[in-house]
Amino acid sequence: MIICRCEEVTYGQLVETATTYDCTARELKLRTRAGMGYCGGRTCRNLVDSIANKVQPRNEKQVSLKYQPPIRPIHFGDLGGVNK
Repeated sequence: MIICRCEEVTYGQLVETATTYDCTARELKLRTRAGMGYCGGRTCRNLVDSIANKVQPRNEKQVSLKYQPPIRPIHFGDLGGVNK
């Protein structure tokens, strides 16, 4: 089952990486690139965070993953060349 559609990271890859390296959510994101695609983690952030939290429960110093908006918004018409 694919968890991160943008980077095509599966549930199995996330669980295997999390258990092998005893990852926090941030480490899991960096090792697998889940949440680093076009959507910026909007669709998979919660799942990546919960998988990492099952393997290594979060302490008071760790924070959950955040998502960032794109650098600048773009209109679909600009992508397709319609607004020229």
